[in-house]
Formats: sequence, structure tokens, C-alpha cells
Amino acid sequence: MTWSDYTTFLVFALLIALAPGPDTLVVLKNGLAGGFRAGLATIFGITTGCLIQGTAVGLGLGAFVVRYHVVFEVIRWSGVVYLCYLGFQAFRAAKRGDYATVDVQQKSARLWRRWTEGFLTNITNPKVLVFFLSVLPQFLDPATATTLDALVLAYTVVAAGVTWQLAVLIGVHKVRSWISRTRVRRAIDAVTGTALIGFGVALATE
Repeated sequence: MTWSDYTTFLVFALLIALAPGPDTLVVLKNGLAGGFRAGLATIFGITTGCLIQGTAVGLGLGAFVVRYHVVFEVIRWSGVVYLCYLGFQAFRAAKRGDYATVDVQQKSARLWRRWTEGFLTNITNPKVLVFFLSVLPQFLDPATATTLDALVLAYTVVAAGVTWQLAVLIGVHKVRSWISRTRVRRAIDAVTGTALIGFGVALATE
């Protein structure tokens, strides 16, 4: 893999990271409700899940999951259920609108819970695995590529995702005083809930 190939892939990875997805929405939701540390813990959880999936593909294990239909379907439907669960949670928060009480509870929640939400959102999304399997080979020459090359590309995708999620979290933190207004929060929760359930439905119908 040449530097030119890697630079092209890096630009591609950054553009993919900017595309809205469940990971970004969960960072937004937790960063808004629980503060900067909660959002950061969520990003760590997402990164852990993405590293596991990227490493699996780089080592050739990802194809095993996709090839065995039962394993793939278990992961897929777990993702559907979990995304819908998070979506309904956001809807419930929008309906109640009691953010003063909710924020106290959210801030007292252990960071482990935030990490878990991020991890489960990513690890139960087989689209991440399929993405790695379908995109990485396009940038690797079968005749010369090594396992290390595949892992470098996979970890580049992870790094691009972390960079974008951190930018989202910092942005939320900067304008938190404005978006903490009840009407704005309810609107954000309603949109987030709709989007999360939408991602779940899309995952279920594929």
C-alpha cells in the first residue's frame, strides 16, 4: 500500500465519519443529558466496539460472521432491538420534559453505563462489519497487501470516527446552555428518537 493509496483512503474515511449514524446520535444524546464526561465515556465504548470489528476484519475473522447466517442475524436483530430501545428512551424523555430531574439522575449515572451504551450501539451493528469487509479490499492489492495493511486501514476508520464524535461532543458542550432549554431539548430528543428508531427499522428490513 502506497502513501498515495493511504491518503485517498484517509479522505474517504473522514467523509464516511461525517455521515450521520447511530454512533453519533448516541454521543449527542449522552453528551447532552449527562455532560462531557458521559459523552466521552460513550465515545470510548463506541471506539472499543469499532476496534473489535475492525480487528476481526483485518485478521480475516469478519468474513466468518457474515458467512454464517445465524450469527449475522443474531447480531443484526440485537442491533435492531437496542436501537429501538434507545429511540423510545429519547421519545419518553421528550414526552416528560422534566429535564431538571432527569439531568440530576443522568449525571449521577456511572460512566460504565455510558460506555456500555456506546459499545452496544456499535458492536450490535453489523453494518460496521460489512462496511469494513466491502471497502477495505478495494484499497488493498491482494498480491502485496499484508494483515498489517488491513489493520492500518481499519484503525484509520476508527480514528476518523473518534475525531468526528469528539467534535460533536465539544460542539454540544459549547452550546449546552442554549440547547438545555426545555423546548429545544424536547425537539432534539424527539428527532434523535425518530432517527434511532429509523436506523433500527432500516437495519431490520435489510
